[in-house]
Amino acid sequence: MKKTIFAQKIVFFMKDVMTFLNGVLVNNNRPWFQEHKDLYLKAQERINNMAIELIDGISKFDSSIKNLSVSDCTYRIYRDIRFSPDKRPYKTHMGIYVCTNGKKSGLAGYYLHFEAEGSEYLGLNGLYAGLYNPDKNVLKNIREDICYDGAAFENAIKKAKNFTLDTSCSLSKTPKDFPKDSPYDYLLRLKQYNLIQALPEGMLYDNKLIEWALEEFKTTLEFNQLLNRAVMFSEE
Repeated sequence: MKKTIFAQKIVFFMKDVMTFLNGVLVNNNRPWFQEHKDLYLKAQERINNMAIELIDGISKFDSSIKNLSVSDCTYRIYRDIRFSPDKRPYKTHMGIYVCTNGKKSGLAGYYLHFEAEGSEYLGLNGLYAGLYNPDKNVLKNIREDICYDGAAFENAIKKAKNFTLDTSCSLSKTPKDFPKDSPYDYLLRLKQYNLIQALPEGMLYDNKLIEWALEEFKTTLEFNQLLNRAVMFSEE
């Protein structure tokens, strides 16, 4: 019963989220934000409610997801502008990142992303799975694992059949100390390892949004497990 009631609210949740994001995109200044802070608080509450559902749902197929709070998986709306030439104070996107030990763990996980219409932050509302911006030791371990068993990575990517491997952040040539003739050279050249799927048309305001996201995220489990094995090894 609880799930049914929650699903019926998704349309209203997303309208609140997108109303705020679309507003802050064209009014990215403190006076507007203060005047419309109720919009932000409502949008953040909606994101928090969806985070609870995602944490619970993902934990049912990924046993490493446990004891996470909403704050472990959500982000502040305020931009860090201390060293940026862009002084706009607020983000124009919101998201939920569910991974083992929370967003600061450095581990691969599951990310649901929303951004304002016309925002160029990521350019889409969608699902992301994998590892963003790994440090050099983790990257080296991932590449070594690919050399050892690249087929496992390819199979994991194929299982996530509705996702696309993000190759936008790749080296122009094979990294040093790795074989140039490897059949998995395209994987070795990656500087981060992410699978991406845009929300299908109409899904943003569909009552089945979270249910759909969970089913899709489930197909990326093996991909995340391979990445996290490399992360864990680098910490030993």
